[in-house]
Amino acid sequence: MRSIGDIRQMTRAMYLISAVKMKKARAQLAMTLPFFESCRVTMAQIHRMSPDVRNRYFTGHRPKEGEKQVIGYFLLTGDQGLAGAYNMNLLHAAENRIRKDLIDKARQGVPAEARLFVAGTIGKDTLRAHGFEVDEDFTYPIDSPTYFRAREISDKIHDLFERRELHEVHVVYTVIHSAIDMRPVVTRLVPIDADSLLDGISPGMAAGLADKKAESIEYVPSPADVLDYLVSTYLRGMVYGALTEAYASEQTARMTAMDNATENAEDILERLRLQSNQLRQAAITAELSEIVGGAEVLSAAELVRRFDAHANE
Repeated sequence: MRSIGDIRQMTRAMYLISAVKMKKARAQLAMTLPFFESCRVTMAQIHRMSPDVRNRYFTGHRPKEGEKQVIGYFLLTGDQGLAGAYNMNLLHAAENRIRKDLIDKARQGVPAEARLFVAGTIGKDTLRAHGFEVDEDFTYPIDSPTYFRAREISDKIHDLFERRELHEVHVVYTVIHSAIDMRPVVTRLVPIDADSLLDGISPGMAAGLADKKAESIEYVPSPADVLDYLVSTYLRGMVYGALTEAYASEQTARMTAMDNATENAEDILERLRLQSNQLRQAAITAELSEIVGGAEVLSAAELVRRFDAHANE
């Protein structure tokens, strides 16, 4: 019972710690979200008002004849366990998507290969054990997401795409729908899908896109140059949002797992208390029976003694 009680205290403490981390991460994302949403709205405005503008981050690179199309996947897994099936669900979704993309490319007659960049030690070890090639130089912890870390990762994506080492880039992470409903998602970062730029945008920001005044905005030096500049900000915002969402999802999953563990510990303690009380009651009953039995023996012996004494008289 003492051991179970110690475990209950530990799981309860881990639940509270994860709750604080999750709330902090969500607050950080809420503070920076309007800036990145504004960036996406501006990109959508330029794309709508200047359809003739061609940008490689929207059109993508066409592989040369005989060249393999390399698809990059950035997976955001955790560094620690005790989070239920959080990591396994993410890795299962990632493996299914990778195999599906490669099969689709093969059906199209396009030779393709996948390059995996995994943040978090659990995902890296598991994927390597399953036979996937993982980039060993990409080592980023998933805890305490910061904009500086997001900038480093997005700059790496930017450079790999510029050097044509990657033709497509996807990020795999987990999104919170509720405390008990967290789903892995795969989002394509580049080439950018212009039709999905406004997905998830707040109503206030989306209303700005429909404003007629936006059509009179002049972009200096040109819409193409502004769009090219905003791509880096867009990538940083998407990566930062994915890092924060993944971190908050992991903490939420750990909260749920630790809450369940605490409840299980309480149930075990309750059963152990019942057994302890039953054993104690049985021991007390046995002692009482022995006392009563001893008293009866003593009483019988006293009667015999008195009877013998009376007989002798």
